[in-house]
Amino acid sequence: MRRDLPFVDANPRNTLLSAVAVGVLFTVLLAFQEWSSGYTVHLLTKAGIYVTIAISYNLINGVTGQFSLEPNAFVAIGAYTTALLTLSPAEKAQSFIIEPIIYPLSVIQIPLLPALIIAGLVTASMAFLMGFPVFRVRGDYLAIVTLGFGEVVRVVANNLQSVTNGPLGLKGIPKWTTLWWAWGLAALSVFVIYRLVRSSFGRALRAIRLDETAAEAMGINAFWHKMLAFTLSAFFEGIAGGLLAHLLTTIDPKMFTFFLTFELLIIIVVGGLGSTTGSIIAAVGLTFISEWLRVVEEPMTARWLLGVGGVTGLCLAGTALVVVLLGFWPRLRPWMTWYAGRVRRWVLVGGAAGLALAGGTLVAGLILAKFGLSLREFPGNPGMRMVIFSITLILFMIFARRGLMGQHDFSWQWLIYLPIRLRRWVRSPGRSSDESAPEEGRP
Repeated sequence: MRRDLPFVDANPRNTLLSAVAVGVLFTVLLAFQEWSSGYTVHLLTKAGIYVTIAISYNLINGVTGQFSLEPNAFVAIGAYTTALLTLSPAEKAQSFIIEPIIYPLSVIQIPLLPALIIAGLVTASMAFLMGFPVFRVRGDYLAIVTLGFGEVVRVVANNLQSVTNGPLGLKGIPKWTTLWWAWGLAALSVFVIYRLVRSSFGRALRAIRLDETAAEAMGINAFWHKMLAFTLSAFFEGIAGGLLAHLLTTIDPKMFTFFLTFELLIIIVVGGLGSTTGSIIAAVGLTFISEWLRVVEEPMTARWLLGVGGVTGLCLAGTALVVVLLGFWPRLRPWMTWYAGRVRRWVLVGGAAGLALAGGTLVAGLILAKFGLSLREFPGNPGMRMVIFSITLILFMIFARRGLMGQHDFSWQWLIYLPIRLRRWVRSPGRSSDESAPEEGRP
């Protein structure tokens, strides 16, 4: 079989390993569904939906290199289309109290699967029509045009009473989205986009990202390649929007503002622009972290604040100590070339700050306990979660500008050759890992 076919893997071993990995994934999901809380299952389901949206968005922004700010519009179109097709006529009549819904939407009700497919096709059609004027511009102009399209969709949804119910939104949507729907779509989208990126079509998209003028000089039709990537990305984003609507059971225009686009942009940048694997890791991680940080918006005692400060300081100091010790281990020096100059100073400053924070919280705790103030309760601060989240991301971008995975993707070849690289590295500590690793085994 040819290796450049988009959906064919010429190595049967890789196909078998991928099938085993999918089986393990769904076994883990089954275990979570059976033995974990409903809140955890909800987060896992939301994470699966965000995986689909993130890797679809990464196809146009990361792989193709087109700075687009439109996913909130496509997610909104998919969510509204699916909800309008699956709601019963009685539920639509109850929701549309200001102005009745138009015919034939008032009498249509179809199952979830065909509604999702129609939502994906409607969203892809909108993206295809939108692509003609959008891809006549590049760079910042493209970002402005797509941002404007997202605002147009939101405003239309807010004012088109007879279709979207305006600012009241749609309520009573059946909760049909499960772990299997969310992660089944995620697995399908990962397979399609990952294989597409590794095909000749994907290599053309990467060439467009590096230099569009040079790619066109080599015979690549940049406009139609961008159009097809944009349309495929919108198709999966529309289906994911439909699943999101049937997970939350209520939607309104305020859910699909630019903040949704900003959240997805953070995910693909943290994971690594152009890396499907990085988008998956970042989508799952940031979905859980953003929910766990809600605890900082709740009322808390001084003892709890001091405990968090002390643990944070000890973690900083311990991390700095480990990095310093690794930097002095001769066998690790070839892998620690980054540990020099300004980075070393940052590590030492971070360690000193961690020790100061831990010591300061200890002293403050003793003083507060002396005067009986350690149990004093402080009111919650709404929005503090996003402040901490933003500061953490700023620091992450300063020290890891290429994201978690850069432009690399996971491959079975890389995992299989990992023991060989480690064995060669142990035998020859003076050689770098790049010299001892087979070229085909690198991610």
